[in-house]
Amino acid sequence: MNYKGSCHCKAVKFEFESEEIKEALQCNCSICIQKNAIMSKQSYASTEFKLLSGKENLNTYHWGDHDVNHYFCKTCGIYPFHDTSYEPEKYRINLGCVEKLDPRKLGLFQFDGKNEL
Repeated sequence: MNYKGSCHCKAVKFEFESEEIKEALQCNCSICIQKNAIMSKQSYASTEFKLLSGKENLNTYHWGDHDVNHYFCKTCGIYPFHDTSYEPEKYRINLGCVEKLDPRKLGLFQFDGKNEL
């Protein structure tokens, strides 16, 4: 399936290819708890993920060990996706940014990012 998404102000737009999304991931680390993100369970390689517009409008936030590149829109502040230093250009998507998808209705898996080394 082809999914489309964007930040709140639509300055950042993206699309990705995936099987039908039925499950999602919630992390309990401090940043994920505070932004209350429901993320894609799988990561999408650059062959599956395409940034359509807004690269110049993205900024990156790093926390703690700087392993995760939390991308956010400089205009509206929404976090649409991230990648990591150990898997660059393999993106996890903030499913709240995906059109026609209600992340709260998906099967949720908990990830213990708070205690992960």
